Amino acid sequence: MADRALIVPDTSLALSEHALAIGQEFPNVETCRRTLKDIAIALHFDLRIVKSDRSRFIAKCSKAGCPWRVHVAKCPGVPTFSIRTLHGEHTCEGVHNLHHQQASVGWVARSVEARIRDNPQFKPKEILQDIRDRHGVAVSYMQAWRGKERSMAALHGTFEEGFRLLPAYCEQIRKNNPGSIASVFATGQDNCFQRLFISYRASIYGFINACRPLLELDRAHLKGKYLGTLLCAAAVDANDALFPLAIAIVDVENDENWMWFMSELRKLLGVNTDNMPRLTILSERHKGIVEAVETHFPSAFHGFCLRYVSENFRDTFKNSKLVNIFWNAVYALTAAEFESKIAEMVEISQDVIPWFQDFSPQLWAVAYFEGMRFGHFTLGVTELLYNWALECHELPIVQMMEHIRLQLTSWFNNRREIGMSWTSILVPSAEKRVLEAIADAPCYQVLRANEVEFEIVSTERTNIVDISSRVCSCRRWQLNGLPCAHAAAALISCGQNAHVFAEPCFTVARYRETYSEMINPILDKSQWRELGEGTEGGVARVDISIRPPKTRRPPGRPKKKVLRVENFKRPKRVVQCGRCHMLGHSQKKCTMPN
Repeated sequence: MADRALIVPDTSLALSEHALAIGQEFPNVETCRRTLKDIAIALHFDLRIVKSDRSRFIAKCSKAGCPWRVHVAKCPGVPTFSIRTLHGEHTCEGVHNLHHQQASVGWVARSVEARIRDNPQFKPKEILQDIRDRHGVAVSYMQAWRGKERSMAALHGTFEEGFRLLPAYCEQIRKNNPGSIASVFATGQDNCFQRLFISYRASIYGFINACRPLLELDRAHLKGKYLGTLLCAAAVDANDALFPLAIAIVDVENDENWMWFMSELRKLLGVNTDNMPRLTILSERHKGIVEAVETHFPSAFHGFCLRYVSENFRDTFKNSKLVNIFWNAVYALTAAEFESKIAEMVEISQDVIPWFQDFSPQLWAVAYFEGMRFGHFTLGVTELLYNWALECHELPIVQMMEHIRLQLTSWFNNRREIGMSWTSILVPSAEKRVLEAIADAPCYQVLRANEVEFEIVSTERTNIVDISSRVCSCRRWQLNGLPCAHAAAALISCGQNAHVFAEPCFTVARYRETYSEMINPILDKSQWRELGEGTEGGVARVDISIRPPKTRRPPGRPKKKVLRVENFKRPKRVVQCGRCHMLGHSQKKCTMPN
C-alpha cells in the first residue's frame, strides 16, 4: 500500500549523525536514555532496556540474535555517565513499518518543541505529518495532541501554574507600570480563581486625555482547559483604530461578573479624572450588560451594536428587500426619513412592527440615538477578542495576558512612531473625509445670514449652518464630528480652514497624546519570587496560591465560531427587476417574456 510506505531518511547520514563511541559521556542517565531513543528511531530499530538505575544503563536491540548492545555506567565522583562497552553493528532488518515503540508522547513533545515555540497554533494533524516527514514514524492523533500539550507546558508552564502565579503577576504590573490597575480575586476556601482585571496606566491616560468619549463592550468565551470568558472595554483612537482600555477574565459570564467589571471600570475612570465625560457605550445590550451600565454609568448613552441589530433583523425575516430598506432606515438622518422607511417595510410585512418594539430605534437608529458615536456604529472589539481567544486558548492565563500586553506594547510603539511622522492638522482618516467635503462644497450656493449663520442652497434642499455651534441642519456635522459638505461650503465662503472645525479628538496632536505613555516590560517569572507579601484593597495576597476554577472543558473537540469578514460589512444593495419584481436580477437580464 503506497500510503503506508516507510519513509526512511538517508541511512549514511543517520549513521554519521547518531554514531556512538566508547568513552562518550552524557550529563545524566535521562539524557542518555533520550539519546539512545533518538538513535533507535533514526536508524529504525527497536530498543529494549535491560537495566536502568542510578549507576548504569544497559540496552540492546529487541530482535533476537542481533548483537547490538550498549552499556553505560556512572563516572566515579561526578554526575556524568559514559559508554563502557558498545557493540554497534546490527544484523537484523530493523523496523519495517511506520510505527515505532520508542515514539512516545515525551519523544513527540521534544521533537516538536521548537516548532511550537515558533508557532503555538501548530495543530496535532500538522504534528503527525511533520514527524512522518522528518523521522519516517507514524504516531496517533492522541499522541500528537498529548505531545503538543506536554510541549506547551514545558515552554509556557501548566494551566495550574498560571493561576498560581497570578497574584505575583499583578504585583509586577503595578510595580513596573505605576498607576495601572491589576487585581485578581479568588472565591471559596480553596481560593479558586474567579476574576482578573487589568488596565495599564498608558491606556487610562490615553483614553481620558485624548480619545473620543466612546466605549465598546464585548466578551469572548475561552476554549482552554478551564474555560472562562474574556471581557473587554475598548475605545477608538483619532484614526479609528481600536484602543483597549480594560481587560478582564472571569470564570463564567453572568450578570454578577458584568456588574463587577463595570464597577471596576467606573472606579478606574473616577480615580483618574475629576470631570467624568458623558460616555456613549456600544454593546449587544444583553440583560447583564444593560443593568451594569445603568448602575455604574447612569448618565451614559447605551446603544446597540448595529451589526448585532442588523443580523437579528436579517435572521428574523430572511427577506433581502426588507434588509435593504432596513439599512436605509438605519442611516436616515431625520425622523421623517426613518418613518417613511418603516412604512415601506410594513407594506411588505406587518411582522416588522413587534420587532421594532423589541429593538427600540432610540437605541441604534441614526435619526433617534442621542449619543455621540462619531460615525462609529459597530463593535470592532468583537473581532479583536475572537482573535485573542483563538491565539491564546492553549496558553496558561499569565501567558495569555502577556501575549495581550506584548500586542498592546507593539501597537503603542508603532502608532507613536506613525503619529510623529504626520504633519497635517487631522489624522489621515479624518483628513480624507474633510477633503471629500471640501471637494463637494462648490456644488452649493452660499448665502450668509450673519457672522456665524449661513444658508446653503442646492437643487435638492436648503440647509442651515452655524459655524460657531458647529451645527448643520443635515445633522452630519454633529453626528460625525467633522464638517459636512454644507459646513465646508460655509467655512470656505468666509475664509475659514475647514480642518480647524473638526472635533479635537480627530487631530494629530490628540493622536500623539493617546500613545504618549509607555507600557513597560515585565520581569521574567523566575524573578517574581523576590516579591514581598501583603494585601491591597481586598486583592489576593502575593503569597496566596490561587487554584484553577471548578469549571473544566468537557471532553471532545470544542466548536469554533468563525467570524467572516463579510459579516462586519454592510450588505450590498439588492437589485429588483422592474418587469417581474423579483430580487437578484435586473430587467435587462429577466427571462420572463414581455
